Amino acid sequence: MINYDTSALQYIEHDISMTYNTDVTGYPESECLLDVRRHLLNEQALTHESQEELLPHIIAFNDALRDALKHMYDRAHELYSQMSAIQPGIELTAKCYLAYKYPALHPYQGEDRQDLFDAICDSGWNPLYEDGVSFPLELPRDLDQSFDSFIGMDCPPPNWNELLDEELTKDLHIIQQFHNLFDHTKFALTDFIFFRDFTFEYTTIIDEDQTMN
Repeated sequence: MINYDTSALQYIEHDISMTYNTDVTGYPESECLLDVRRHLLNEQALTHESQEELLPHIIAFNDALRDALKHMYDRAHELYSQMSAIQPGIELTAKCYLAYKYPALHPYQGEDRQDLFDAICDSGWNPLYEDGVSFPLELPRDLDQSFDSFIGMDCPPPNWNELLDEELTKDLHIIQQFHNLFDHTKFALTDFIFFRDFTFEYTTIIDEDQTMN
């Protein structure tokens, strides 16, 4: 497994955890710390040799995330169908997040890992994670959107593997939500590829104007 045990990384992670536990409003400084940490981790994880070692986890995570999103997609449509039949003018939003618990599969374990992960997941520190792994599913607006379109598999080529080793990942069909976590949030690659569990959030609002018609 890649050796991330560097003094600089340890210092940054300790500072992130301490700041998060004492001053969760210190967002600008903390975002910078997360950016530096992400860069240090990805610099090692993105070598060809490291990606080859991590490839089984990249594949397994991408598959698990796709399955989780399919479950959310189907469940959201089912809920919307049931609720809109009773209450006209309803709008439903579905979001998918990484599980709240630090993954047991991650090669680095310790008492501080959960606190660190909580800080990285905080939407104040990691703004583009506020809606979860990517943009939410919104019904009825997205009723005509297929699942393949929702996960970005309807555009050529069907592989969101930017910044990953093109040769190693050329046939993996990396989905858009993987790309979003990796390229647009504060997560390093090794922060999320060891997750196999996810949590979902379903919220509804009622358009009162429609209910009065």
